[in-house]
Amino acid sequence: METEQHAGRLAMNRLGIEIGGTKLQLVTGESGGRILARRRLNVDKSRGSDGIREQIAAALPELLREFQPVAIGVGFGGPVDRASGRIAVSHQIEGWSGFDLAGWLRGLSGLPVTIENDANTAALGEAVCGAGRGHRVAFYMNMGSGVGGGLVVDGKIYHGATPGEAEIGHVRLNKNGQTVEQRCSGWAVDKKIRAAIATEPHSALAHLCGGANGGEAKHLAAALAANDAVARSILDEVAEDLAFALSHVTHLFHPQVIVLGGGLSLVGEPLRAAVAAQLPRFLMEVFGRGPEIKLTALGEDAVPVGALKLNGD
Repeated sequence: METEQHAGRLAMNRLGIEIGGTKLQLVTGESGGRILARRRLNVDKSRGSDGIREQIAAALPELLREFQPVAIGVGFGGPVDRASGRIAVSHQIEGWSGFDLAGWLRGLSGLPVTIENDANTAALGEAVCGAGRGHRVAFYMNMGSGVGGGLVVDGKIYHGATPGEAEIGHVRLNKNGQTVEQRCSGWAVDKKIRAAIATEPHSALAHLCGGANGGEAKHLAAALAANDAVARSILDEVAEDLAFALSHVTHLFHPQVIVLGGGLSLVGEPLRAAVAAQLPRFLMEVFGRGPEIKLTALGEDAVPVGALKLNGD
């Protein structure tokens, strides 16, 4: 009986892979999304896609042997052709364009493989296991080195025509073509902070950044906690842009919940509250205050958990 129960548990196991521009994660877990084991590896951009594939090929055998997963799901950091399992393009790592990732992984594992872009994958994770749980229509927005999004309806990812999806990062904020990603990504906020502290060198935010040239956004939360006026001004500007972008999502899809994820979401409650306060300004009156705005519940696990769910229960 114990052997049969053990076999039953193994039969539910999945393997999830997150392939990003700086981070590679391989996890094994249950079909319900619970992670059992993790391998987190840093990506060396200079080695291109070959280097990432070497890392995956080295880590897979042990995970396959120990956990005996029945399927593999992949959240990839860029547009994909999910029907063929090929990568459309990577804007961060050379060598991925046109690569048959699903076929390659099937060859290594002998398992069925599902490929999605990472924002869709994270959206699925948050919708069914995270902050969007219990809502029929959930939208997820990732704000990291880039800006991406995903829409989940009744537990399923909404798919448009290949290879585009809910590309909110490329939504224009004005007729000059300035995009959400150009104003609200991590690097864009870093740039805003550098410009602001150059004129306010004695601010708390300037002191926290300490002359850094990159990654300044990670100090916003501490500066806000110190009631720094410079940090507050930057937060309000970013929140207004995000709210304006999300008003388009709301008018088109009217999700019940919008989940904010990615590195910028680590600013936490001040960011969530500011976006929630600004959103009604841009909505038709009948929509009231719009969808509930929530912070990611899964954080760094959003893509891996979503990857475990890509092949269903």
